[in-house]
Amino acid sequence: MTPPADVNHTFSDAEIEELKAFGAIESHRAGDLILAEGTMAPDCIVTLTGHTDIFVQTDEGSRRVGWMERGQFAGDLSVLTGQRHLSRVVMGADGEILRIPHEDFQRLIAGNSHFSDIFVRVFAARREFGNTRGFSAIIVLGAGLDRSVYALRDLLMKHGVGHRWFDPADGPVAAHLMAERGLTEEQLPAVILGATDILVQPTPEELAQAMGLDLLPDGATADVLVVGSGPGGLAAAVYAASEGLTVIVLDSLAPGGQAGTSSKIENYLGFPTGISGNELARRATVQAQKFGARIVAPVRAAEIGRDGDAYCLHLADGRKLRSRAVVVASGAQYQRLPIDGIEAYEGRGIYYGATPMEAQLCGNAEVTIVGAGNSAGQGAIYLASVAKKVHVIFRRESLRETMSEYLVKRLEEHPNIEIIGSTDVVALHGEDRLAGLTYRSRDTGEEGHCDCGFLFLFLGATPNTRWLPKEMVCDEKGFVKTGTDIAPMELVKAGWSLDRMPTRYETSWPRIYAIGDVRKGSVKRVASSVGEGSVVVSDIHAALAEVVAS
Repeated sequence: MTPPADVNHTFSDAEIEELKAFGAIESHRAGDLILAEGTMAPDCIVTLTGHTDIFVQTDEGSRRVGWMERGQFAGDLSVLTGQRHLSRVVMGADGEILRIPHEDFQRLIAGNSHFSDIFVRVFAARREFGNTRGFSAIIVLGAGLDRSVYALRDLLMKHGVGHRWFDPADGPVAAHLMAERGLTEEQLPAVILGATDILVQPTPEELAQAMGLDLLPDGATADVLVVGSGPGGLAAAVYAASEGLTVIVLDSLAPGGQAGTSSKIENYLGFPTGISGNELARRATVQAQKFGARIVAPVRAAEIGRDGDAYCLHLADGRKLRSRAVVVASGAQYQRLPIDGIEAYEGRGIYYGATPMEAQLCGNAEVTIVGAGNSAGQGAIYLASVAKKVHVIFRRESLRETMSEYLVKRLEEHPNIEIIGSTDVVALHGEDRLAGLTYRSRDTGEEGHCDCGFLFLFLGATPNTRWLPKEMVCDEKGFVKTGTDIAPMELVKAGWSLDRMPTRYETSWPRIYAIGDVRKGSVKRVASSVGEGSVVVSDIHAALAEVVAS
């Protein structure tokens, strides 16, 4: 496969002269190590004379994947984000390089749109090309239906970090890698990070630390804290950071939220052929980081309290963050089926999103989807391309009550999809993994059985608001009230102290805003969440100016 043109760019002599103001020129001999694999906050390396070679550690050993000549630069998105650098840069011939330190590179990106566009476009294209070609320095070893393996792969996939996965039961590659690295089956799952680092039975949080996905220090401050990085949270981050506010975005897993689990979104403006939720989230994440927003995951908000004119957010791991404004974009999560013992099957046949990772597990198998919303429809169509049969079960009489018409028609016309309405799943079967399920008609009481080893749940939504203070006004289902939805007496009980009323997305606590699925009355569409995230920033600016004036 020939690399696409966007994976490289050659700066002109005039552009190189501009770039020299941000870095220092170094002379090197052939074979000198310029940038080590595993470096956090890597520098940007521009070749001036000679050439530099790029090596990646793969399951087949070290491999040269490219070289940079005069005016060309090394690296991928880690140079922008500060995360772990996954390749090794070596001087291929005697010559000179321009080394731009990471902090100076951030200053260059923030202040120069011409160079920003070039670097971001090329870095993103390289990450995508590397993932497509399998140039992955990260290898996950473990059984496909091990929940720990699923959690690690889910984290990497949702952060857009390419990796290779090998199940010891599927062939000799895993055994070879284990023998080479001195690993035993009892130590699995394990994650190999390049040539030297191995994580044995890591938690997702430990893997995130090793990847540089969470480098947030205790006591960090920002103008705006955004809790949740779905479409609404990312939109708020992009607009706030682009308008000069310092922004920290937190998420309990990874950017994307519920939308990130959608295999294809076809009714979002500007994407006539559709876009996956994960890809949309990755693009928005890079966009926010380009403007200087810090995106940290996985971390979990535990509680929030007042700190003078600011707020203090406590994380579950004990860290404390301080900000002048908070955007609650923590969204909602799909509900579990009301069946005893369902937790035992989660990650072992039961999943809450249909992405390429899940599709890889259930190829040529029977799968069941429970739900009647757009996410359920998108998941069914996507999985039908790899599964032997897809059963769509839902409680309502008709899908048209809750699903877009274009999706309903595709489900009805797909030969691989069976639609089963007015029906509940009432029992699950299997020992160490899901092996089948029983469903019951709401109309007749008749029961049926499906030998289905994969069940995808897209059921309702429960707001992620347990970390919010009990004084904050919510409705009876836990969704946060904002603006005119808050009654005057509710404001009094919540301790509202300002002369003005809350603005449209402001909660009962001043300068704390709720947007997207977590908010009472939200439309629960990607476009509406993005709109709320962008609009709320103007309210934040006004509120912060109000604090300064007082």
